[in-house]
Amino acid sequence: MPNTQLPGDTSLPSSPKELKKLIKADKGSYKYSVEDFFKNPEKTGYQLSPDGKYFSFLAPYKKRMNIFIQKIGGKKVQQITFEKDRNVGGYFWANKKRLVYIKDSGGDENFKLFAVDRTGKNSRDLTPFEKIRIDIIDTLKDQEDELIIGMNKNNPAVFEPYRINIKTGKTTQLAKNANPAEPITQWITDHEGKLRIAVQMVGGVNQRILYRATESEEFQEVFTTNFKVQFQPLFFEFDNGPIVFASSNVGRDKSVIVRYNMEAKQEVGIPLFEHSEVDVSSLIYSKKRKVITAAIYTTWKRQYQFFDKKRAALQAKLEKALKGYEVVITSRSKDESKCMVRTYSDRSLGAYYYYDQEKDQLEKIIEVSPWLQEEDLSTMKPIKFKSRDGLTLQGYLTLPNPLTSLPLPTVVLPHGGPWHRDEWGYHPGVQLLANRGYAVLQINFRSSTGYGRTFWEKGFKQWGQAMQNDITDGVKWLIKKGVANKKKIAIYGASYGGYATLAGITFTPKLYACAVDYVGVSNLFTFMQTIPPYWAPYLDMLQEMVGHPKKDKKMMAKYSPALHTDKIRVPLFVVQGANDPRVNIDEADQIVRSLRKRGIDVPYMVKYDEGHGFQNEENKFEFYKAMTGFLYMHLRK
Repeated sequence: MPNTQLPGDTSLPSSPKELKKLIKADKGSYKYSVEDFFKNPEKTGYQLSPDGKYFSFLAPYKKRMNIFIQKIGGKKVQQITFEKDRNVGGYFWANKKRLVYIKDSGGDENFKLFAVDRTGKNSRDLTPFEKIRIDIIDTLKDQEDELIIGMNKNNPAVFEPYRINIKTGKTTQLAKNANPAEPITQWITDHEGKLRIAVQMVGGVNQRILYRATESEEFQEVFTTNFKVQFQPLFFEFDNGPIVFASSNVGRDKSVIVRYNMEAKQEVGIPLFEHSEVDVSSLIYSKKRKVITAAIYTTWKRQYQFFDKKRAALQAKLEKALKGYEVVITSRSKDESKCMVRTYSDRSLGAYYYYDQEKDQLEKIIEVSPWLQEEDLSTMKPIKFKSRDGLTLQGYLTLPNPLTSLPLPTVVLPHGGPWHRDEWGYHPGVQLLANRGYAVLQINFRSSTGYGRTFWEKGFKQWGQAMQNDITDGVKWLIKKGVANKKKIAIYGASYGGYATLAGITFTPKLYACAVDYVGVSNLFTFMQTIPPYWAPYLDMLQEMVGHPKKDKKMMAKYSPALHTDKIRVPLFVVQGANDPRVNIDEADQIVRSLRKRGIDVPYMVKYDEGHGFQNEENKFEFYKAMTGFLYMHLRK
């Protein structure tokens, strides 16, 4: 049996000379550069202040995205954050005077919480602790100086709820995660910010739903299910009684929206909304009017099912004015009279608009990527085909614009996760590849989320097997359709997509001409040994979904590409962030080390200020220039 122990934690050097060659290798005259696709937008991430008087947005400062403020109707712009090492990872208005944002360090995903006044004054690190990670439990819109956050301060594997004052930084622990063996993995509040529901991991693979009527009471069990049965409380009814809205697949294959009585322990009436083909997991409401407005679900693109005439009319008005685009309201003033609107497209980053409902005025604020002309870029079209075992698979195909001839050199782009899915929209990497003359194939292979429990479970313990077969079947389908040139096909993916890339060139070596592995898993054993501490409560679940190192030892060894590098015959480019907490750098090192021992010079790019995927603009430029050069050398020369 191959050695399955961790070989060490030291990183191999990257290949500077080889990388320079790749960067210079991309030939041809193109209207758009790599920078055009990956440079930071001039302004993006617009939000409206609660009083509706100010915009906030993200813009570059020393190549990092920071927060800026502008009064509506005014021209003066004020910068209020000055981060230089890392982009602001996300932000929101806590109240009309103060904003909150998160940021990690070098891609380690230990997100900390910061606050700053709208004026730029009184900046404060709200979580000045080492090696902690926070998440937001409740923004407490009616308690303007406080938030409820989850923080793994006391134990890196579990999160506990804290009420935190965004002015003083004072924290008050609201509950303890007293049993790390059976931890609470989620805390849910009612509309008054009271902790009323908790989700507990039991036995490693079961989830127990807990409820209490008031915070003075102890949590009581509502029911326990295996993790495969999804029950996700979304929010309470507006009277804060025992009934919650939830997304549930209990007793069914697809998740639907239900009303559930936590005291009676049963669904109330028929589902509020369900779809025959996909899961329904999102529900939105008007906080001011206290009405449910719509369910959101994704078929080949985002769809709405409206329950409220006023919200439906607003959507219809906006879509009529912004015809041809997907239209999303991204933020609203507290009185809901004003809103920020963003358009989405598969061929641009869209635009932001300000809409004043009282005046019925729609004002365009900014195009996010005005240097890209939509008519030059490519449409992302939905596809559907059958797998070898008769499963219907869906995905997307993007072809060069203009399309001059077929078949084409093709890049297969498996998504990460793998418990995720590809969706319609603007993807800069896809557009870059299409711009360079490649067809791009994206497949929602089995285990992709959103298509129901059965489809999801069909991928359990199928890494490198049925999941990989779905990708292979998609490639063969595209060859048969006359779109893909069978001698010029590359596979490129990140995270699980990186694993699928390595599996593709290891287990189907004749199918691909070259490959790009970006922060990908290479060894199923070492991957499971190096998960971040806050994934520890989910380890038993992961072992059931990926494989158990003892019970499934033969299977995991058989489908770990790092243990079979002798089968790799095509050129491979490996890319990794040194601080990646999800896919340890050793995953990349193992592949590179093994191939170099065989005398194969694998181009290897390591960035020591990055984690699970590159965020820093200069690193994205370098990676994608090297990638397009690599693909040109092996698919176009």
